[in-house]
Amino acid sequence: MSDRQIVPADQIMPNRLFIMPLTGKPIFPGIFTPIMIQEEDDIEVIDKAINGDSMIGLTLTRDDEENEETSSKYGLELHRIGTVAKIVKKINLPDGGYNIFISTLKRFKIKKFLSEEYPLSAAVEYLEDENDSSDEVKALTRSLISEMKQLSEDNPLFSEEMRLNMVNIDHPGKVADFITSILNIQREEQQKILETVDVYKRMESVLMYIKKEQELLKIQKKIQQEINEKIEKSQRDYFLKEELKKIKEELGMPTDSKSSEYMRFKEAIEKLDLEGEVEEQVKQELEKFSLMDPNSSEFIVTRNYLDTIISLPWQEPEREDFQMEDAYKVLEQDHYGLEDVKNRILEYLAVRKLKQDTKGSILCLVGAPGVGKTSVGKSISRALGKEFFRFSVGGMRDEAEIKGHRRTYVGAMPGKILQGLKIVKRKDPVFMIDEIDKLGASFQGDPSSALLEVLDPEQNVAFRDHYLDLPFDISNILFITTANTLDTIPRPLLDRMEVIRLSGYIEEEKIAIAKKYLIPKSLERSGLKKKHVRYNKSALSSIATDYAREAGVRNFEKSLDKIHRKIARKLIMDEAETPFVLNSDNIEEFLGQPTFRKDEVKRADSPGTALGLAWTNYGGDTLLIESVNNPGKEGFRLTGQMGNIMQESANIAYTYARHIAAQFKIDQKYFENNQIHLHIPEGATPKDGPSAGITMATSLISLMRQKAIRKNVAMTGELSLVGKVLPIGGLKEKTIAARRNKVKTIIIPKANSKDLEEIPEHVKKGIDFRPVETMQEVIDIVF
Repeated sequence: MSDRQIVPADQIMPNRLFIMPLTGKPIFPGIFTPIMIQEEDDIEVIDKAINGDSMIGLTLTRDDEENEETSSKYGLELHRIGTVAKIVKKINLPDGGYNIFISTLKRFKIKKFLSEEYPLSAAVEYLEDENDSSDEVKALTRSLISEMKQLSEDNPLFSEEMRLNMVNIDHPGKVADFITSILNIQREEQQKILETVDVYKRMESVLMYIKKEQELLKIQKKIQQEINEKIEKSQRDYFLKEELKKIKEELGMPTDSKSSEYMRFKEAIEKLDLEGEVEEQVKQELEKFSLMDPNSSEFIVTRNYLDTIISLPWQEPEREDFQMEDAYKVLEQDHYGLEDVKNRILEYLAVRKLKQDTKGSILCLVGAPGVGKTSVGKSISRALGKEFFRFSVGGMRDEAEIKGHRRTYVGAMPGKILQGLKIVKRKDPVFMIDEIDKLGASFQGDPSSALLEVLDPEQNVAFRDHYLDLPFDISNILFITTANTLDTIPRPLLDRMEVIRLSGYIEEEKIAIAKKYLIPKSLERSGLKKKHVRYNKSALSSIATDYAREAGVRNFEKSLDKIHRKIARKLIMDEAETPFVLNSDNIEEFLGQPTFRKDEVKRADSPGTALGLAWTNYGGDTLLIESVNNPGKEGFRLTGQMGNIMQESANIAYTYARHIAAQFKIDQKYFENNQIHLHIPEGATPKDGPSAGITMATSLISLMRQKAIRKNVAMTGELSLVGKVLPIGGLKEKTIAARRNKVKTIIIPKANSKDLEEIPEHVKKGIDFRPVETMQEVIDIVF
């Protein structure tokens, strides 16, 4: 009997193999698996192998060209180490391909390629596992199986058959190979494990990948748990909402947001107690709303419309109950001076109380900026105990701002009148319409025309806003408008308002207002206390004359704010001790150089000059009129940006002066041989009106006679061609301006003597008023 070992035929490995490239993942030894063959080259390899010993070499293609010695000559980059497999069964497919079942046996290494064309064949050598029987390997095997069991229990992708196979494998290397084949790792990583012959190192690598897989599984489970919790919560919420809906149905309550809105609107509309057209229209809109789909755009429009209706005050206002004494106290607390304005307002309130009728109540407060028009409106509101709403129409060009947009437009909303009523929630508030003299007009409409209906007591009983499109009574609103001038207000609009003029303040009034109102307010704004600052009367007088000479007190207040800011800084930086005492000597330290210098007081102190009085949008003002003569051709020239009316007045003055020249023994040759130039300084400011007529005539007569007029004399009056002095307007404002300019004598038209009664005594004090009827009387006074 021979001593040679008998080896089964199926374990004899050929030295030459047909090579089939794998593009997916490598196949490890000890695996029984099907493979689908579709490519013609692969089909040819399978045919050759079956015709021989049914053995094929499975080698993974490379993703790169990092190792050229493993590349074949035919364009495929193959790894050198692969798995030899035996084809167990072949099934022919209808499309010409094969479905083969293979049993992989062991690793091999390509020594060299033998064929130069497909099918590829190569000379190979077989690799045996190394270091596969040490205690460390046995321990690693147990650890691998234990970890893998834990992983497979948590992962539904691992079948029971996989678990059994893993337990029944008896070789450590095959355990590592089997686990690697079922783990979800990259093909290049699997190929590295396939190329690892040392079993210990191979098992270490596999254990590392199992740990990674376990970490991923933990994250996956966490995410899954969060998703499940969200799903459970949403399902729970859904069931609870359904239960709540059923409970509400049983109790007869609305079951969804639309039903809730419908019930809210219905209850609110029933409380309004509407009548006639309004009731019918609102009920139609409510019925339409109940039939609408909540997702439609019309649903939102109708809901907003109904919201507006229930927000408006439809109930009739309560009977007015205010005390005249309280109204007087409020006006006295809020404003210093303005006695004529307060009297007019109290008279107006007395009529309201006596008649108990609020209709036809439209006031227009006219005055220079900063004289207190807005604050007077607030005081009237306080005196009546009514809500106050203010909006400005300055620069407004769209009439929809007053009367609203029609509901067909996207983003439509009611006009300012209804918006204000929604805010105050009263039908009889005080509405202040600011800057009514600055309304604009454009292609979008004329807001001043829209205001005609609003401010007309005969029409605003049934005011129709474009958005609401229902009659709404706004006649109970007390409208107060403000303006700087009446010139730009359209006549039909002006006719609907009762005008109350607010004149400017003289120096004494400004000082009193500063002490009572401005200083406390400014100290509070600056975070200062009364103990920190003390004003001498000279300091306040200096601010009024040198820094804030305008009709109102706005610049005065700004000057006080500036002083207090600087004091606050000094206090914080510990630069000085309190209290700060301000007087005329140190006021420049806080306010800088005076805006108006002492020498800016206008004086007619040379021949050809005369001082006139004018009324502007910003109160009264003084005009210094100058005239000179130049030898040359006869002529009369005017400069100083005069308006047409003023130019006509200048020409009348020139004609009159020339007409009476003989009275002063001035030859007509004086006019024939001289060009006379009359100018009004501050040429950048437009000037117009007839009231400077006698002033220009006085200037021309002074020039002709080469004699200056008396000092501290100012005048105002329109001159006729025959020397009559005609009446003018704005006498109070002009008087205040004259007082600011240290004028002692004012020449006025005799027809304006009655207006002197309207000027407060403290304004007239120290001024000599000279009423005149003719220009001759003016000449007698000034010369």
